[in-house]
Amino acid sequence: MRSGWCTGCRGLSVSVALSALKPTAGFKAGLRSTSKMKYILVTGGVISGIGKGIIASSVGTILKSCGLHVTSIKIDPYINIDAGTFSPYEHGEVFVLDDGGEVDLDLGNYERFLDIRLTKDNNLTTGKIYQYVINKERKGDYLGKTVQVVPHITDAIQEWVMRQALIPVDEDGLEPQVCVIELGGTVGDIESMPFIEAFRQFQFKVKRENFCNIHVSLVPQPSSTGEQKTKPTQNSVRELRGLGLSPDLVVCRCSNPLDTSVKEKISMFCHVEPEQVICVHDVSSIYRVPLLLEEQGVVDYFLRRLDLPIERQRRKMLMKWKEMADRYDRLLETCSIALVGKYTKFSDSYASVIKALEHSALAINHKLEIKYIDSTDLEPSTLQEEPVRYHEAWQKLCSAHGVLVPGGFGVRGTEGKIQAISWARKQKKPFLGVCLGMQLAVVEFSRNVLGWQDANSTEFDPNTNHPVVIDMPEHNPGQMGGTMRLGKRRTLFQTTNSVMRKLYGEADYLEERHRHRFEVNPALKKSLEEQGLKFVGQDVEGERMEIVELEGMILEESLWTSGVYSFDFTLSF
Repeated sequence: MRSGWCTGCRGLSVSVALSALKPTAGFKAGLRSTSKMKYILVTGGVISGIGKGIIASSVGTILKSCGLHVTSIKIDPYINIDAGTFSPYEHGEVFVLDDGGEVDLDLGNYERFLDIRLTKDNNLTTGKIYQYVINKERKGDYLGKTVQVVPHITDAIQEWVMRQALIPVDEDGLEPQVCVIELGGTVGDIESMPFIEAFRQFQFKVKRENFCNIHVSLVPQPSSTGEQKTKPTQNSVRELRGLGLSPDLVVCRCSNPLDTSVKEKISMFCHVEPEQVICVHDVSSIYRVPLLLEEQGVVDYFLRRLDLPIERQRRKMLMKWKEMADRYDRLLETCSIALVGKYTKFSDSYASVIKALEHSALAINHKLEIKYIDSTDLEPSTLQEEPVRYHEAWQKLCSAHGVLVPGGFGVRGTEGKIQAISWARKQKKPFLGVCLGMQLAVVEFSRNVLGWQDANSTEFDPNTNHPVVIDMPEHNPGQMGGTMRLGKRRTLFQTTNSVMRKLYGEADYLEERHRHRFEVNPALKKSLEEQGLKFVGQDVEGERMEIVELEGMILEESLWTSGVYSFDFTLSF
């Protein structure tokens, strides 16, 4: 919702005319664009999943707090074109961007930490880069040359990074000054070799003063000895250096702060100064990681190493970050939310939902307690097969302050979600349905209020007599990847009497990100609304039902509402 602007030059006084000759923000931005972009590559060793994404986001945060414009790129060395068809059990949630890009969940961390808006090209995969090179070869761009990993793939990687680093990601539209690049996986993986080689060449192309490598490694502490082991980090750094990259900072992930002797040992064997060994131990919340890096002089190191134009005094943004982290640790009252889904064994499957709940709880000064409930455990069949699991699941649900049913795919667990939605409606418990959760809320209402016992989504029962949720016309059933309604869309409120509208500050419309193939059947809208299920938000064409509420809700008493969009993809710290 950015406003446009225009000016006229007629009737300008001399003083105004002279002031127009002063350097403007655009002029300054033009000067800045001629300066060298700074690249910070974050690699990982020993094991995956040790927090490279949080480290990369935190580095960007402390640099942004210095007044710099920061962008981020995530490299995933898998053959998939994007993350759209991934199982949540393997890679966690699929994060959706404004432009409809289905990307790795780390890009969600970048957006939340840095308050930026990325595009699908900020997530580079092996599949994307090979597709890019093969398309160029088919068009004859290589003039008959033999296309090889070196130099064609490696050159394409470097070109992609340099091109994407210049794309503005802040609301002010200014060109970034620093690009933080996270290379997924671990050093030594065969899949990441082309990328390692590309950055080996890249460091010489952009010059040493514009390129920096942070290597994140694990320092385990076996319970049998209690001693912090440095050998895995030594081996990881040795392998990285053997591939042509020498880390400037070695970030050690550990359960407890590093002993001085351990730091000195890593310094000696990894060819870095002791102050270049950074300890990131387990902390009470991820909000403390940027503060941890700043306390150990990471900003001062970047100032010297990359010659960054930053201020040395205490930064206002980082002070606010500290206040938030301190407030998070002081929370006493607890708010419990039952998260009813089918991927609850792996919390990364709902990473953005969890972050959104955490931010909401923090805003009302409550500590969040999430009760993960596998939706299949709520189904009657579980009562027959595993009665203990069934009763434990229902006990969790009944003891929660509110119920959230997130998105998902496939028929497994849907009946359990419908049971949870029905219980929340009858007990007047606060309920929020997201994406599939909204669609199943309509199914539940149709069955139990309208009496359509076979009401269902055509995704689960194509032959139902009451298809309350149907396939969208533009969906191509023969394709899986990239065929959903994706990206930021505008939803118009249809009435002023809406709880959701009040929560959005009485706005006339909202813009949120979508990821779904199915929609509420518009032919049944009238029947549903006559019984009290109000579709208070629709798309700009008025064809798709996007927000649903129970008639007569009072915000202070009970909230029962759903949206087909994924609100959790657009929240920032």
